[in-house]
Amino acid sequence: MLPPWLATTAGDYGSISRIRQALNRYGLYTVCEGARCPNIFRCWGEGTATFMILGEVCTRSCRFCSVRTGDPRGLVDMGEAERLAKAVKELGLRYVVVTSVARDDLPDGGASAFAEAVRLLKGAGALVEVLVPDFGGSAEAVAAVVRSGPDVFAHNIETVRRLTPSVRDRRAGYDRSLAVLRAAKEFGAPLTKSGLMLGLGETFEEVVEALDDLRRADVDIVTIGQYIRPTGSPRHIKPARYVTPEEFEKLGDVARAMGFKAVASGPLVRSSYMAAELYREALRNIVYIS
Repeated sequence: MLPPWLATTAGDYGSISRIRQALNRYGLYTVCEGARCPNIFRCWGEGTATFMILGEVCTRSCRFCSVRTGDPRGLVDMGEAERLAKAVKELGLRYVVVTSVARDDLPDGGASAFAEAVRLLKGAGALVEVLVPDFGGSAEAVAAVVRSGPDVFAHNIETVRRLTPSVRDRRAGYDRSLAVLRAAKEFGAPLTKSGLMLGLGETFEEVVEALDDLRRADVDIVTIGQYIRPTGSPRHIKPARYVTPEEFEKLGDVARAMGFKAVASGPLVRSSYMAAELYREALRNIVYIS
């Protein structure tokens, strides 16, 4: 049984219905549904969503994720970015998060699809955050996405160094994720962002070490949330514990003291949790510091 602090609210059903109808009409998919995010109704009720491009089949099999694993066979929907831009305009969204499954079957890992989506969404007047896979560690792919002009470049480190091999797909890596984030900043990303899940067996000290590693990679924004097992399948790792709100608050204070420009730390925090608000907070702090 989940602790009471993991309870969620349903949100406004009118907005939820409006977003679901638009998704169906334009043939789009959200990570909110695919990853079974506990905040889906709250976010949809507020008229925001994180869009998933490049299909619904992931080439990787991380033990925390409920997105379907398989072989996409190199297939790419060439009209997806244009439909996404039309849907965002119709819904009146001003801040859009775009993510994807991992596509190791594509030569560029899907970087060109991200770049096209960013350009079309920026052309429609939206602020754009991309939450990208590691592109197999390709610096060229990272550069292609950064050059398209996203306002925030995000890639999740997911967990601490020690637990990475048992939690993430074998093709993912702790140091590779840090390298992707470091490269994005070197290529000119205005803001970079990463996220951690807790409750997988990590220690407090290991989380602090991971936060320090992210700051050394010049990451600006960090999210820290509780891992919730998406299904009872043996594939999905069981949480070792449910971290208390007090511990999340303490880690949030540690992260701010390290110099992150914006921090969200709490049991229900996810990668795209309050994304627009964190973006604005980071901008305010950059101006304040400078």
